[in-house]
Amino acid sequence: MHIPDGFLDARTAVATGALAAAGLGIALRQARVHLPPRRVPLLGVTAAFVFAAQMVNFPVAGGTSGHLIGAVLAAALLGPSAAVVVVSSVLIVQCLMFADGGLSALGANILNMGVLGTVGGWAIYHGVSRVVRGLFGRVLAATFAAWCSTVLASIACAGELAVSGTVAWRLVLPAMAGVHALIGLGEGVITALVLAGIARTRPELLEPDAAIEPRTSVAAVAAYGAVIAMTLALFASPLASRWPDGLDRTAEALGFGEKAAPPVLNAPIPGYEMPGIGGDALATALAGGTGTLVVLALSWLVARVLVPRARVDDPPGAVGEP
Repeated sequence: MHIPDGFLDARTAVATGALAAAGLGIALRQARVHLPPRRVPLLGVTAAFVFAAQMVNFPVAGGTSGHLIGAVLAAALLGPSAAVVVVSSVLIVQCLMFADGGLSALGANILNMGVLGTVGGWAIYHGVSRVVRGLFGRVLAATFAAWCSTVLASIACAGELAVSGTVAWRLVLPAMAGVHALIGLGEGVITALVLAGIARTRPELLEPDAAIEPRTSVAAVAAYGAVIAMTLALFASPLASRWPDGLDRTAEALGFGEKAAPPVLNAPIPGYEMPGIGGDALATALAGGTGTLVVLALSWLVARVLVPRARVDDPPGAVGEP
């Protein structure tokens, strides 16, 4: 669902960029208030996992592939504001390092997946989990919310394409929403599996009112998560489906794919293949590993700047936003 350069007109690109900047600014401010210092390692490793998981496209019907967005997964672990930071960090690195999503459309991509998909998904997750209590309710709520988040982001993308005059709304809405309703099923299943695994090993990470264990314990969880993210990037990403994703397939079917322009920025690792490396699998694995480390470092640094080690207003046992 990463919009490339050329699909949006200048007016839409500027407007979505301004909205994305406002949404990200609010999220950064809220994360500074609500994210406890002990959760900082989890923010970095969550971003690394989301990046690595997004490289593993899974096949859908009709020769189309999809990948995890990870917005609801991040929100369930860290709260909505930190999740916006996580997904936005991933999208920025994907754009600047890999030319995945156009620079002129970066604001739209952050708005769709990083802000609307995250906040909308969190609202649904929070509402359903209040009705269905317990860990089972949280996993169930996250599964449904992850599906809704994917569809919501696709509808926003369709609206931006229609407003830009790229394709008619009556054509692009059912096409984008339909294919991403299928992709959202995969999003929901992956989110459920990850959260179920966390619930079995560290259930307190899913409980907003539970006290977390000492910093060393959280750091150990983050270390395990970083290993999992690197494993995905190095060994699973070369096996990802090569079929076009939902937006690319929609562009082919509706005939606006040729409107995509060459990237405005020359990315150092275009197309997720490390330059100068022989063999597609090795080039993809090295690119994925490099990107995972960059996302981990960037998101951890942002979190550390936002949340100092000793914050006097951090109440004991707080783990995030309500």
